[in-house]
Amino acid sequence: MTIPRFRTGARRNKARGLRRIAPIARGLPNLIGTAARDGYVQRMITELGHFALMLAFGVALVQMIVPMVGAAKGWPGWMAVAEPAAMVQFVLIAASFGALTWAFVTSDFSLAVVVANSHSLKPMIYKISGTWGNHEGSMLLWVLIVALFGAMAAWFGGQLPESLRARVLAVQASIGVAFMAFILLTSNPFSRLAVPPFDGQDLNPLLQDPGLAFHPPFLYLGYVGLSMAFSFAVAALIEGRVDAAWGRWVRPWTLAAWVFLTIGIALGSWWAYYELGWGGFWFWDPVENASFMPWLLAAALLHSAIVVEKREALKSWTILLAILAFGFSLIGTFIVRSGLLTSVHAFANDPERGVFILAIMAFFMGGALILFTLRAGAMEAKGVFALASRESALVVNNLLLAVSCFVVFVGTMWPLLAEMFFDRKLSVGPPFFDAAFTPFMVLLGIALPIGSAMPWKRASMKRALYPLRYAFVAAVAIGGLVWAMQTGRSLIGPVGMFLGAWILMGVVIDLAQRTGRGPNRLRRLFRLPGADWGKATAHAGLGITMIGVAGIYAWTVEDIRVARIDVPFEVYGYDMTLRSVTRDEGPNYVATTAVIDVAQDGKFIATLAPEKRFYPVAQMPTTEAAIHQNLRRDLYLVIGDEQEGGGWAVRTYIKAMTTWIWVGSALMALGGFFSLLDRRFRVAVSARKTRDDAVPAE
Repeated sequence: MTIPRFRTGARRNKARGLRRIAPIARGLPNLIGTAARDGYVQRMITELGHFALMLAFGVALVQMIVPMVGAAKGWPGWMAVAEPAAMVQFVLIAASFGALTWAFVTSDFSLAVVVANSHSLKPMIYKISGTWGNHEGSMLLWVLIVALFGAMAAWFGGQLPESLRARVLAVQASIGVAFMAFILLTSNPFSRLAVPPFDGQDLNPLLQDPGLAFHPPFLYLGYVGLSMAFSFAVAALIEGRVDAAWGRWVRPWTLAAWVFLTIGIALGSWWAYYELGWGGFWFWDPVENASFMPWLLAAALLHSAIVVEKREALKSWTILLAILAFGFSLIGTFIVRSGLLTSVHAFANDPERGVFILAIMAFFMGGALILFTLRAGAMEAKGVFALASRESALVVNNLLLAVSCFVVFVGTMWPLLAEMFFDRKLSVGPPFFDAAFTPFMVLLGIALPIGSAMPWKRASMKRALYPLRYAFVAAVAIGGLVWAMQTGRSLIGPVGMFLGAWILMGVVIDLAQRTGRGPNRLRRLFRLPGADWGKATAHAGLGITMIGVAGIYAWTVEDIRVARIDVPFEVYGYDMTLRSVTRDEGPNYVATTAVIDVAQDGKFIATLAPEKRFYPVAQMPTTEAAIHQNLRRDLYLVIGDEQEGGGWAVRTYIKAMTTWIWVGSALMALGGFFSLLDRRFRVAVSARKTRDDAVPAE
């Protein structure tokens, strides 16, 4: 009886199992069909993205040739092609970039670039940032921004002469053509694999950070933004005319690029500070230098364009700066992607790609400089100025920034030149840059308030410097006080504090002088133009940054020791206790997390949790420093490896006034933003919109 009962139960369970499986089985074809359809749609989107990029290349060719010919022949119809072509080109490249982003978001491992730089377990923010966290995607972002600036110039350039606008947009399109050809021929982001893998190789763990997610786009906006200044310069050389209107139009584009570069460099520096674990904010890495050099030249270009706008002087110098600023952006692109210089930032080590970029750089830089040589004589300066004047002060400013850029360039390229011509392997590091670069920044800091106090055209040095006498004495006193308090240390701290105080007080005096005398000075202060507020804020940001840099160089202290659980140890007046070390699972990493209590003079300050992460897919460790910040100092903790005799390696930094660096950088960017809001630029935009919205009379 038991056997039949067993068989009956087995049949019943089998029937029950079949009833459960039946709906799944019936739905399986639909599931497979849905997956197939999703895969088809996914492939279709990426193929459309590839096709949109090729169409954009064709549109850019039209935009490059037709308006330029129209401007040369005086044909309005041909010149008018530039504006719609710029708009269409931007829309097509945006669609292409959107398709690539979709491939990363949906983990489409049929694309080689997704396989190499993504993983299904990666958090969504890093799937998105993985789009530009690689060579191919970053170049597509590059041409997208080129097209974006071209479309903005088409939209907001209604006040420009028709021929100049057509030439500017044609030159901008030529840059897009060159880099789209580079992408399509050597760096196609839509290249497919014959046999897609089940998962990807993951993005570089160092790039899986919020700071690095936003750092490249801002940096590219700055790099590529300088292409507009370049386009304006080349167009002006072709026309043979540079006037105050040209200076007024090139300024906002340069200013926007400089603001984005400032934000991008600051984000990268901040990321290096808290992520790499060595407590530095700047290492003079070749790629760091590649972003810093255009920033210096863009700052010089901004001040030079002011002279062109106000006095119609320094025309040739301003044109040359516009060419060089974008040229150094191309040099940065070459350094990152050629593999000639070793850098943690390098995207690729491909000589063929490097040669292609070198050819692009030679064409645009060489062609522009040849054109400059042929037409520089036509750039006659109308405004004359005395030796003691604001124009002369701005010339000094320009020379200091340009020479500083040259020093950085020599230090960056010297190892390569030494190997090529002298067969010697050299390394140029922070000691060289600190010694060679710092004096020029000191001179710049001293000259800044003096130049701001100078009137245009002609000045009396005694009259200009008289209001600054108390500021100078106070700044010297602050530097002397710091020197007395830090007996036995270097001059970096006192000199930095003097420069910062000197610049800040110079800003205050400059604003006070602009309000005039008599009543209602406060009302007049808040009614100053945006450019005046922008200048004051940016200069103040520079002064604060100098204070922060001097503090971190002069007064940083470091301690490395083995810490044991619940055994207190003291570091430069701080009492620390390692409470625990745990191993935790992250989304795509394994973390070793330490918990450290910090107190001072018996008063609890904070509990810090430094981490050490390991990414199994990439087989790479990273460091997550724990930082307790205030305006006076940063308490910076890093957890190391477990020791054989017990305990854990703990590295402690106490870094003075580091926060001032980020505050100063933010103020510099904010100052540029204030200048962009200047009424003159708003009037230009509103004039364009008014003209576009006008209804013709019948």
